[in-house]
Amino acid sequence: MKHALKPSQYAILITIMLTASVGDTLLSRGMAQVGAVDLHHLGLLWHALFNPFVIAGIVLLIGFFASYMTALSWADLTFVMPATAFGYVVVALLSRFWLHEHLSIYRWTGIALIVCAVGFVANGPSRTEHDTHPDLDLMDSGAGR
Repeated sequence: MKHALKPSQYAILITIMLTASVGDTLLSRGMAQVGAVDLHHLGLLWHALFNPFVIAGIVLLIGFFASYMTALSWADLTFVMPATAFGYVVVALLSRFWLHEHLSIYRWTGIALIVCAVGFVANGPSRTEHDTHPDLDLMDSGAGR
């Protein structure tokens, strides 16, 4: 099924992918600088709120949430979800090359399986595109009341 999206809709999907991945990565970096937070060290949460990486991560994740809600207003969840799933690839690459984390072959395999599964789901039917009937449009418009 071919999806006819407007450029602004593509921009929203790309924004979802990038803000989620980069926001999560920035939060991870910031919290690694803050240290472990537990019940005995809850004061570190206040310290974390002033870490620039945590602040930037929170701002990006707020942007993600706004973009995600926008996309869900015009598309099915199964259509929007691939944007976040492809974000896993971006997170893996950022984790590996920016945060210098080791990703085992099992994690790379899991990411590949998620991307393949999302590909299967994304090819299914979607309500993103609507067939319009003139009679239904007339009924929805309230004309003739």
